Amino acid sequence: MAERGTRPGARFDAPASSRITDFSLGGKDNYGPDRETALKAFEALPAARLLPRENRKFMRRAVRFLLAAGVRQFLDVGCGLPGKGNVHEVVHGVDPAATVVYIDNDPVAVVHFQALLHAVPTATAVCADARDPASILTHPEVTALIDFARPVGVLMCCVLSHFADPRRAHSSAAAFRAAMAPGSHLAVSDFTDEALTDRERAVSAELMRESGIPLAFRPRDCLAAYFDGLELVEPGLVPAPEWRPDRPYERPTGWLLAGVARKP
Repeated sequence: MAERGTRPGARFDAPASSRITDFSLGGKDNYGPDRETALKAFEALPAARLLPRENRKFMRRAVRFLLAAGVRQFLDVGCGLPGKGNVHEVVHGVDPAATVVYIDNDPVAVVHFQALLHAVPTATAVCADARDPASILTHPEVTALIDFARPVGVLMCCVLSHFADPRRAHSSAAAFRAAMAPGSHLAVSDFTDEALTDRERAVSAELMRESGIPLAFRPRDCLAAYFDGLELVEPGLVPAPEWRPDRPYERPTGWLLAGVARKP
């Protein structure tokens, strides 16, 4: 029988984006195909080594910002594998009663989070896919901890770039926006094409073809549209390290834009 909330049939003979990120961040929950793909990317594209750190640090800063804004419910869509400074750890460091639900379509990521959270009644992990937002928004384990009639912080960090069709990416973001109560926030980080060279485009396309993992680099206006109807907070949609930095940071790769917006 599959683990609670997970899907059977997890594969370990092919790379997975969550496990590639885990390896990139120094984790141990990854396998040979994940490491091979990551090392190829590191060798061909120096920025690839920095991107997971840019994303992870943005996520933590965004969560702290939302906590300061009074948000006490968090939905982390496309959470990946647990690492250092997970959402629930940042959140519960401020308010142990706040609730967190992790979502991922990788059963391995979900099982790891479920094991980590087995004694944490205010957080859980659910196996579901951002391509089907209704299955997330109506899932009983989600609605047990998240009341969408109250402000919620929805995190979509490096998730929408995995949608090959930009229309589906926008419809997914729109579904979460529509479900939010006023005072809710949407935090998004995603890949942009505005800084890519022709060589980087070609190399990225080849790596994606080899790995079977889709990753779309989209223009700024496409990413900005994920926040339609919301109010972007300062400093707007910017390179991830430049979003409200709280300490010195490495020069941005320019590949990852990030922003947070509030529903009025």
